[in-house]
Amino acid sequence: MLITEEKPLKELLAAIEPARKLFIVGCSGCPIGWETGGPAKVAALADQLRGKDKEVVGTAMIDFLCNKALVGLRLGRCIDALRAADAILVSSCGIGVQATAAMVDKPCHPVLNTMSSAGFQGLWPSNERCCQCGDCVLSLTGGICPIATCAKSLLNGSCGGSHDGTCEVEHGRPCGWYLIYERLKAQGRLDNLKRLLTIRNHQNMDVPMKHRSTIRWALEAGEF
Repeated sequence: MLITEEKPLKELLAAIEPARKLFIVGCSGCPIGWETGGPAKVAALADQLRGKDKEVVGTAMIDFLCNKALVGLRLGRCIDALRAADAILVSSCGIGVQATAAMVDKPCHPVLNTMSSAGFQGLWPSNERCCQCGDCVLSLTGGICPIATCAKSLLNGSCGGSHDGTCEVEHGRPCGWYLIYERLKAQGRLDNLKRLLTIRNHQNMDVPMKHRSTIRWALEAGEF
């Protein structure tokens, strides 16, 4: 089970600007186990957003957002609401956010941060990977994780060695920042590249003591 923690509302509101019409997607898997997601949490978030003059045009709960086939099938039933939305808020781990962003041509924003859980990558992961950094930046990078897709895990853009969209470290591997650039360009959001990402705080990856003291953590750590 992936360990997640809710982002502050202030951070979410800053990330989604200037979007007003929002669609919320929630994962019914790991976030429910950690009590950071689920129908009640999604409904509460929708109420908070409405209180900040945002319009929630729809919501959807999907069993496991790490399964892109399931994401595509379920969101296909919400196509009209998705078309009406300016942006998508995704209550899941980083894999679910990336899977949703790959299926929906809209800006996708993480509601949760994902913390270290021994490298577990969800139940049905595809190409998407989450490095469980504890400070998800997918709002700025078009739903493509620079830490996971860049061979050097750079946060400040492409290195000087990439060539024609490929990585200098591994021949034939797509440059993560090239993929991010192309996604942002297609969405008309290249200004995001002017917003420098802060230096990673690796302490964010560690699971806080308030979670380590729970039965859920004990089960994950094999203490029972």
